[in-house]
Amino acid sequence: MTKLAATARTEFGKGAARRTRRAGLVPAVLYGHGTDPVHVALPGHQTFLALKTTNVLLEIELDGKTELAIARDVQRDPIRDSIEHVDLLIVRKGEKVVVEVPVHVVGESAPGTIHLVDLQQLSIEAEATNLPEAIEVSVEGLEAGTNIFAADVTLPEGASLVSDPELLVASVTVPQTSSEDEAAEADEAAEAPAAAAPAEGEPAEG
Repeated sequence: MTKLAATARTEFGKGAARRTRRAGLVPAVLYGHGTDPVHVALPGHQTFLALKTTNVLLEIELDGKTELAIARDVQRDPIRDSIEHVDLLIVRKGEKVVVEVPVHVVGESAPGTIHLVDLQQLSIEAEATNLPEAIEVSVEGLEAGTNIFAADVTLPEGASLVSDPELLVASVTVPQTSSEDEAAEADEAAEAPAAAAPAEGEPAEG
């Protein structure tokens, strides 16, 4: 959990948002649980560091009160690599929410094979105060032709799958050689006997 001290915003619109960002703050809106949306400004650097962790639980301090929240939507500037705006969803302990979680493939498949990651994220429902940063999928020792579907993935305790269980997450296959690779191998094979043959005028060994 990361604590962020928020301040209420009284100015709205693009101009106000730009002024907020110039002051080193991140415009955000806090909403959920039937409350009216509250427009706030978050400390820029702290927010940037906190949101490097997927599905991080945030403790937002505002006007002497504290709310637990998760980032529901983060707008980033791809050029500056900065955060433009954050939507914060208020959560409660014991409450479950649906989130996207990155898939991390671990392990080594059988010798002579490679694994392909077909799905980068899975949608799951989990406790809001205990959301996983990633879901590990092991390909250790798996043979070519093995497919891992969403239904096969082991989820953290208390979590349930929201994504289509028939979605392909990862597969194990044999590397495909290109026509150029095959041509190069054929050239090498053709040159090898010629290099081993005795030069003209030299007696053959044996």
